[in-house]
Amino acid sequence: MADDRDLAQVRADIDAIDQEIQQLLNRRASCAQRVADIKLAEARARGESGDEVVYYRPEREAQVLEAIIARNAGPLEGATVAHIFREIMSACLALERPLQVAYLGPEGTFTQAATIKHFGHAAICVPQATIDAVFAQVESGECNYGVVPVENSTEGMVSHTLDNFMDSTLKISGEVEMRIGHHLLVSADTDGGAITRICAHQQALAQCRNWLDQHYPNVEREAVSSNGEAARRALQETGIAAVAGDMAAERYELHKLASHIEDYADNTTRFLVIGREEVPSSGRDKTSIIVSSRNRPGALFDLLEPFRRAGVSLTRIDTRPSRTEKWAYVFFIEFEGHLQDGNIAAILADLEEQSILLKPLGSYPRAVL
Repeated sequence: MADDRDLAQVRADIDAIDQEIQQLLNRRASCAQRVADIKLAEARARGESGDEVVYYRPEREAQVLEAIIARNAGPLEGATVAHIFREIMSACLALERPLQVAYLGPEGTFTQAATIKHFGHAAICVPQATIDAVFAQVESGECNYGVVPVENSTEGMVSHTLDNFMDSTLKISGEVEMRIGHHLLVSADTDGGAITRICAHQQALAQCRNWLDQHYPNVEREAVSSNGEAARRALQETGIAAVAGDMAAERYELHKLASHIEDYADNTTRFLVIGREEVPSSGRDKTSIIVSSRNRPGALFDLLEPFRRAGVSLTRIDTRPSRTEKWAYVFFIEFEGHLQDGNIAAILADLEEQSILLKPLGSYPRAVL
């Protein structure tokens, strides 16, 4: 009997806490609405329309999430609490103005999952057929932001994303890291012995190459535009299996014939958030640039030397063929720091003197979750 009274009391405490949480959530939402009203009033005082008001602040959101993780005392893990607050901020931002975010579709791709992870479920996710289309939607203003894959921990850089930055005016606004778990998915009408073709994005096929060689060595593999497209075909066409993730399995109601078939357990993909505005410093940032110099001995060393002198750590360097000069190359360099930092500005001034191309792609908060 004593246990029943204790349980009833704990449940009553939970109900009271839930009520308090609900009241606080609505108070926070009211504050978000006041922020929107203040920004709109300031814009009108400057003679601007409401269309120019920037409601989403990536650097502010990163600072809030970092603080949440730092002060968390448990028993919930810091990342878990931060995920909850991400959704709270997403819902509050939607009261100001819902964000339209383009991503590499169709529905069910890892890029969609990355979009939701970064912007929360209140954002309006707009699928696009190609990476080119994601860039075009943001450049035209049809969408506020876009999310595109940029590199995988086992297969390297996504060259098509890098190529788009060459001609685009867009800036990098953020990054998202996603642990990638691939499954072999089939429709209810297809069993393992009836598979005649396995479809997936070329990167997914590469990430599962050893497993597929071992279990389905004689089955044709077809690279398609996305894992979501592969899942859609698996649903509609008998005999086709898709390599895709949990979101695709749920969206297309497919059966997992095999789970976690990726060759490396720590398989992770990084995505970039692209937008039209530059992002102020969050205090914990990365910067990406495109730079190229003449094809001469020591050219790469000379480009990297300013970073060494300033003690700035590089986090990524990759190359792509130049589109304007034969046998010349463009370097994509990513490093710690922000364009507003004095030491970073000095490095870029040095690079500008010795390069034939220097294009900053933006500074952005490092991934928090």
